[in-house]
Amino acid sequence: MRRMIALCMAACMALTLAACGSQNDPAPSGSAGQGSQSSSASQQETVTVPPVEDLTGVDTSSIPGLEDGVLTVGMECAYAPYNWLQPDDSNGAVPVSGGSGYANGYDVTIAKRICEAYGWQLEVVSSAWDSLTPAVQSGTMDANIAGQSMTAERMTEVDMAGPYYYATIVVLTTKNSQYASAQSIADLAGGKCTSQSGTIWYDSCLPQIENAQLLAPAESAPAMIMQLETGAVDFVCTDMPTAMAAVAKNDELVILNFSGTDGDFQFATEEERAENVNIGIAVQKGNDQLREAIDRVLSALNEDQFNALMDQAIAIQPEV
Repeated sequence: MRRMIALCMAACMALTLAACGSQNDPAPSGSAGQGSQSSSASQQETVTVPPVEDLTGVDTSSIPGLEDGVLTVGMECAYAPYNWLQPDDSNGAVPVSGGSGYANGYDVTIAKRICEAYGWQLEVVSSAWDSLTPAVQSGTMDANIAGQSMTAERMTEVDMAGPYYYATIVVLTTKNSQYASAQSIADLAGGKCTSQSGTIWYDSCLPQIENAQLLAPAESAPAMIMQLETGAVDFVCTDMPTAMAAVAKNDELVILNFSGTDGDFQFATEEERAENVNIGIAVQKGNDQLREAIDRVLSALNEDQFNALMDQAIAIQPEV
């Protein structure tokens, strides 16, 4: 059995965080979003994140995979601000099972809230992106809290709780790029681009750009950002948190947010758009008990509160 990691119980006081508007508020096209998705100080408001509900009186011993009281969670540990690896336990990081280093990020925050609610122990396992879904299918992981979109295709393979984040699709480029002032995806025509493998950004979004020079997908989000920073591509497609995290580290990058305009990436319906951008927690197909237990904890938070927790993760991400 993997080494179990005891989860420290969080204080039972409400956590008050500064959040800069809703993450789905469209930013001006061609503008850089640095920090929160609405970066204007005039829009800053205080968002109170409620304490975790005490559900330790709920009998969860019959939930498949939770008989031992340990929630084994898979994530890349390389996908800031959702999750990353760091050398110590600062800022509430937890040890990675079977390896060196500590995991932290938005996904760890959410995992800790779930475990705190039920009194479970948390075990974080680092996994390659393409191995996450098979690990949940086989029962190696109880859940993936890894920044995965709730796509129709993915939900034929696993069930998903959530959403636990409502994302926006954006384009990331450099300030000196010929595409830095793009007002729509039409202005990106002919550009050299990529995104992370196994994502809707690569499979569905970038092919919508006319004459796009689509390079092979990057194996990870850091690899994708590296290709942009080194000039291997003109721009990449990703979600807003990943882009904000990159801009926080490198002020030579700029976010292009076309959401809410006719020049945005297109989906057949708004429902299809939502399923492709909303982020969920994967559990084994048919494990309704675990899915419902997780949903009970997530339902206590609204979109602004999720955004506030994401802003906090971006603020504490490693410099490199």
